[in-house]
Amino acid sequence: MDFIDLKSQYAALRDNINSRIQAVLDHGQYILGPEVEEMEAALVAYSGAKHCISVASGTEALLICLMALDLQPGDEVITSPFTFAATAEMIVLAGGVPVFVDIEADTANIDATLIEAAITAKTKAIMPVSLYGQVADMDVINAIATKHGLAVIEDAAQSFGATYWGAPTSASTPAAPRGGAPALGRPGGGPGKKSCNLSTFGCTSFFPSKPLGCYGDGGAIFTSDDRLAQACREIRTHGQSQRYLHTRLGVGGRMDTLQCAVVLGKLDRFSWEIERRLALGDAYARKLQAAAPDLQRLAVRGDRDCVWAQYTVFVDDRDAVQARLKQAGVPTAVHYPRPLHHQPAYARYAQPESCPHSVAAASRVMSLPMSADLTDAQQDQIVSALAGALR
Repeated sequence: MDFIDLKSQYAALRDNINSRIQAVLDHGQYILGPEVEEMEAALVAYSGAKHCISVASGTEALLICLMALDLQPGDEVITSPFTFAATAEMIVLAGGVPVFVDIEADTANIDATLIEAAITAKTKAIMPVSLYGQVADMDVINAIATKHGLAVIEDAAQSFGATYWGAPTSASTPAAPRGGAPALGRPGGGPGKKSCNLSTFGCTSFFPSKPLGCYGDGGAIFTSDDRLAQACREIRTHGQSQRYLHTRLGVGGRMDTLQCAVVLGKLDRFSWEIERRLALGDAYARKLQAAAPDLQRLAVRGDRDCVWAQYTVFVDDRDAVQARLKQAGVPTAVHYPRPLHHQPAYARYAQPESCPHSVAAASRVMSLPMSADLTDAQQDQIVSALAGALR
């Protein structure tokens, strides 16, 4: 089986995607063609944010947001070390300093209770990562940011489509981890807010393996701030406020029309895919609880859901478990095997013994096959193989 089944998705969407691509080939506007604006409008409607600015990648989205905030050399941005390198990479590339705050041991998201102690006079922004498809404790993070006059950039590369309701009581007290029954923990008190519409900025990726992916690189910035939205639009086209009038420093950060056409071709099915991901996540939890009750699963707070960009569990002796699963025909992956403050490029920003939960998670996390087209039979095979591998 495939770790992420993009072939079945394409088979189900072939006519939509092919006709969308053919339309671009026919009109020939490969850069900032009509599909770009159409996709941005559709994603505004889906997310609830006022503005969507499509960009070349999720990585580029983070950089453009930092540039729009006028990040200066030495400015600090608080983030998690347990993430893909792009999170800290863009902070450093923009001239800033990443300040690493440890994660929660059970969710692998940044521990919001540790953020305020990391704030200094140089802090410019907070960049929580919505890891594995679940947003962080955004109520607490936004409250801290407001208190200290900081921007919040949600790195939502893995969580587009996820919903956050917020804790119904004290926002500083996380809701209980979600259980194994279908739909357990989904609040019924309203529609909630979507990932990417929870803070100053939301940045997502359309890398092919993401919940909403294109067939190359692509990404988007979401904001409801008119001034920041305009800055991002100018920055993505080399800082131009109009053709050949460069009013600010910018980059070549546009998402091409063909990739926007692919996203548009997938949107009709996207709500179904999110529901399917939620159902598969619930089914994994149920089946793993029965087959391997001692296995530590990723916790999902009761005031949010998780769209499972990766279905991740924690295992000991990971190399051996992965080898046994490979022998059984089950692919796995590790997101991520080394925290950023243990990476040579970023080691100078934190002591190696700091962020112990991030270090522990990096040695134990293992992701199982997950996509909306994963069949029940395949999931049963995965669970059975994992239970056997653990034994």
